[in-house]
Amino acid sequence: MINKFPFGKSGPAVACLGYGAMGLSGTYGASEDAQGIATIRHALDLGMNMIDTSDAYGNGHNEMLIASAIKGRRDDAFIATKFGIIVDEKERSTDFHTGWGFTLKLNGTPEYAARAVDASLKRLQVDVIDLWYVHYPDPTTPIEVTVGAMADAVKAGKVRHLGLSNVTAEQVRRAHRVHPVSAVQYEYSLWRREVETELLPTLRELGIALVPWSPLGNGFLTGTVAAAGAIGADDMRQAIPRFAGNNLQANVDRFAPFMAIAAELKVTPAQLALAWLLHQGEDVFPIPGTRQAARVDENAHAATISIDAATLHRIDLMARPGLAAGGTLL
Repeated sequence: MINKFPFGKSGPAVACLGYGAMGLSGTYGASEDAQGIATIRHALDLGMNMIDTSDAYGNGHNEMLIASAIKGRRDDAFIATKFGIIVDEKERSTDFHTGWGFTLKLNGTPEYAARAVDASLKRLQVDVIDLWYVHYPDPTTPIEVTVGAMADAVKAGKVRHLGLSNVTAEQVRRAHRVHPVSAVQYEYSLWRREVETELLPTLRELGIALVPWSPLGNGFLTGTVAAAGAIGADDMRQAIPRFAGNNLQANVDRFAPFMAIAAELKVTPAQLALAWLLHQGEDVFPIPGTRQAARVDENAHAATISIDAATLHRIDLMARPGLAAGGTLL
């Protein structure tokens, strides 16, 4: 049973575990659409109703895949999508340097936001988007201006709730003054805990939900990526420093105690990593992704795992913030 909790002060009740669909559009290598559709439907069957996507995943492919998956099941799904990453080279954009070894192109202008929401609605084949994020803040467009344009989509009945992704606590405060923000998406896991310092306390002060992306540390916390060559040449993790060179082996060694705790509790590392996140509060909604229905089952079981205070303390000490070798992505 996957419990539901209020999604921010103004949001509906949403399953504490959602489903991140990014990996169904080539991010971690080739994926078959039929398998992806079946996996999304299985997640919905288990009550993982928040389906997370973006117009940038597969250049729109991911949203269209979700449209096929939720056909006839719209009421079962809480659809969250994002905008702001530019794929079309002809479109105006601002460069944003990432830690993945490449540069993103961003556009958070009102003109682009208006076009982006209509395009997402068309690809998703829905009348309204449940939660709409700006994927990254545009460095040349004040966050107030971007959120003001997003608020127009709410007023027009195209969007129900607004979210921010990959933002600072200060940007959250500025945006929230323009229009209530229901959720903020940011990387959070035992692999990366910086959110606990300033962002999460700010969200709790304002009554905003946290949606951790990459809650399994790009798959590292599943325990299945433990050696060089474990990820394919077309996998985005090839460019992530934490998987490169000697960092991967260093991280395997540093997180070995965590893997041992999972074995001790007779759960998988992925289940323990997700259960740990869920124990951080009812305002934390992880969105693990997978291409396999069996992994959806594995992840869903995490919602049933109870971790006692002593074990939580052991994990906190073992996976202290900054433990992972290789730096962060933002």
